Amino acid sequence: MLRSLDSGISGLRAHQTMLDVTANNIANVNTTGFKASSTQFEDTLSQMLHSAGGSNAEVGSTNPAQVGLGVKVAGIATDFTQGSTSSTGKPTDMMISGDGFFTVKSAGQTMFSRAGSFNFDADGQLATPDGALVQGWTATNGVVPSGNASLSTITLPKNSVAPAIATTATKLTGNLPSDAAVGTSFTQTEGIYDATGAARNLNLTFTKTAAGWDVAGSDGTGATGTASLTFANGALTSGGTISVGGVSVDMSATSGFAALQTATMSGQDGRASGTLQSYSLSSDGRLIGSYSNGSTETIAQIALANFANPGGLAKAGSSDYAPTIASGAASYGIAGTNGLGTLVGGSLEMSNVDLTQEFSDLIIAQRGFEANARIITTSDQILQALNQMQR
Repeated sequence: MLRSLDSGISGLRAHQTMLDVTANNIANVNTTGFKASSTQFEDTLSQMLHSAGGSNAEVGSTNPAQVGLGVKVAGIATDFTQGSTSSTGKPTDMMISGDGFFTVKSAGQTMFSRAGSFNFDADGQLATPDGALVQGWTATNGVVPSGNASLSTITLPKNSVAPAIATTATKLTGNLPSDAAVGTSFTQTEGIYDATGAARNLNLTFTKTAAGWDVAGSDGTGATGTASLTFANGALTSGGTISVGGVSVDMSATSGFAALQTATMSGQDGRASGTLQSYSLSSDGRLIGSYSNGSTETIAQIALANFANPGGLAKAGSSDYAPTIASGAASYGIAGTNGLGTLVGGSLEMSNVDLTQEFSDLIIAQRGFEANARIITTSDQILQALNQMQR
């Protein structure tokens, strides 16, 4: 049988594969996070007609004579270059700008994806359109665990409550007039909270004395406190703190110049409890809840994964990738650290398919297929001619 017939057949098979890969790229031109593939060819074994010969004083060296036996597909490589950005305005849509993969779990299997089209389901779990659950770290009291903490599903708790915090400190700032008449009195009030979030008022009454100002504090629960403030050339010289019912008032920033009364209390560090009202996703993947008491708190953080050899990942459908021996194990981290890309909220990464290149490859695959088909036709004609020689 003619060797050219086998070569033509192998060429048909190889270019059919190239056509299949190109067609798949074109079909996924609008698939979120899709990465194009390319076909790589290599020749097969060559038949040795005669081997190389060495040279001597009388005869020169001869090169080996070989006839190739066709072509085969050496591999199909995935191109992980960045796709274009599509702005959606949807807060749960996330795009990785740079290297890295989202980690998702479906039916107990961990997969990896560049497609960041997410939604919160009925149970508050962050999920992909096909139901895979996005993985990350759950915060405790607003703190995300560090190190090698286990991943869990990113969940937005529907009945999340920001706990109350008891007020322990506040500040008095501004000016107490040094030229006020002795006996002049006024009161400043600041709302504070106990450990249950119950509000009460902290009252500071200022009374002018010959030496400066006396301060008497009360908080409505029977707790009291006193202090005396003295000034020299407008600067506080003594009495910078008063404590009332466990709340310390820092008065060190007050001044004592003439003809100006601007003293006011602000900056208390307590709060009432609050319920979750809204959320946002930050550029480092943190899910941040906003509560009715005005506080914000980190609820969870999306984990990104990277691989020593991303090209070794296997496409597993649903825009997911599965790790292989060639890719190595996943290493996890926070967006923007350790070579991982940043996250862009309200945007998606589109396919990186270049239609111009794909249509060129389509023509190349078609012409390659036609040329190899012509080889088979020509080989068939030669065989037919051989068969006719016996007539």
